[in-house]
Amino acid sequence: MGAVSGFVKYSMFIFNFIFWVCGCVILGVSIYARVSKYGQELISENANGINVYPAMNLLIAVGTIIMILGFLGCCGAMKESRCMLLLFFIGLLLILLLQIAAGVVGFVFRSKVEKTLKSVFESEVKILNESNPESENFRKNLDKMQQKFKCCGLIHGAADWGNNFDKYSASCECTNEGKSICVQYKGKTVYKESCGERIISYLKKHLVIIGGIAFGVAVVEILGLVFSMVLYRQIGGK
Repeated sequence: MGAVSGFVKYSMFIFNFIFWVCGCVILGVSIYARVSKYGQELISENANGINVYPAMNLLIAVGTIIMILGFLGCCGAMKESRCMLLLFFIGLLLILLLQIAAGVVGFVFRSKVEKTLKSVFESEVKILNESNPESENFRKNLDKMQQKFKCCGLIHGAADWGNNFDKYSASCECTNEGKSICVQYKGKTVYKESCGERIISYLKKHLVIIGGIAFGVAVVEILGLVFSMVLYRQIGGK
């Protein structure tokens, strides 16, 4: 009869204990931010009019799933429970398959995402030339974005502001910068790049980083699957 490897058993325990702690942290921080008065004030100050609560709810769900999987892995390893290890294996395998599916969909539709963003920007650019109070929030948020990211307008640059250019031109002004990123518009030196272009280039740049992180996470998950199945088979062979 086979024996259970101490190395595999304790490696599995340590891996899942870290996994469980990460889940606890994600869940605790997410719940605190979602329900506490201070957390909601902090979100409201930094959201700039964007509804971040769906993202917080998603983080709560992710934290809960990670906690449950970590608990199953830890207990399954220490108690040498085949049932818990099998549940851990199935849960982790489903998450890995979902990540792969999301990666494939993201790769296939990345050009469509860019087109969709441009279409949304085109539909919203007319708001910049309006003066109605209902859309004032959007203009103020773009004004802050211009100042922070050194861009101007949404699609076509400073011209997007139309009659409102003088009102919001201060955040567009290009001072002490290289001439290649500046243009002249209505007697003022402004940033050439639009904020829409900046958002798209930012997303493209960080997709590589996200892809690298996802790949690293997938490698860790595969190791978890291998350890759990090796331990599962060793327990069955005892």
